Amino acid sequence: MSSKALVLLSGGLDSTTCLTMAVDSWGAENIITLSLLYGQKHRREVYAAQNIAGYYGCKHQVFELPHIFTGYGSTLVDPNLEQPELSYQEISDSFGVSPTYVPFRNGNLLSAAAALALVEGAGCIYYGAHAEDARGFAYPDCTPEFNGAMANAIYIGTYHQVRLLTPLQWLNKKEVVETAQRLNTPVHLTYSCYSGRELHCGKCPTCVSRIAAFKLAGLKDPVQYEIYINWED
Repeated sequence: MSSKALVLLSGGLDSTTCLTMAVDSWGAENIITLSLLYGQKHRREVYAAQNIAGYYGCKHQVFELPHIFTGYGSTLVDPNLEQPELSYQEISDSFGVSPTYVPFRNGNLLSAAAALALVEGAGCIYYGAHAEDARGFAYPDCTPEFNGAMANAIYIGTYHQVRLLTPLQWLNKKEVVETAQRLNTPVHLTYSCYSGRELHCGKCPTCVSRIAAFKLAGLKDPVQYEIYINWED
């Protein structure tokens, strides 16, 4: 069995929690972290990922995918569309498929990760999809059905050498926050906001979800927001 693991690292809270799990299991010297540029409007998360990998002393790589997602109408890649200022629940109730959904993005990211894992001799890939991503099929490429299908494809397509691990799959965001806290994840280095600005905007779906999760967990988020957050509320 391989002694290496690869972590698909966006720089956000979920993937960073996965990285902490991988480091605890494999040792930082045996971890490769991968971030991908796919035409998203900003690279702020990738810079966060580089800092997080540096914090642990892990090897970090950044790949760029061809801009195959342009034209679908996702607010994450279309420069003419504004980010929604709604919670994920409101998006699910109003839209079904999220306006931030990038077509089959995670399938492409995981395919790139599988190729790199095979090249680097890593026996597994950590991927941070969690239960709230899959709720209402807003992000179908985060669902357990998708994860299971990709896990099978990766295992078969790498001559049974690489497995896909989704340790957060059944956790809601509050439970992810609690897990990060328990594992001493460097949450202060993470960046989740869709805006790409220096501070988290506090209004986009991922900010709203993150704030709510920390409040439900009874914790204060260590990152800074552009808006005032009453963490005692």
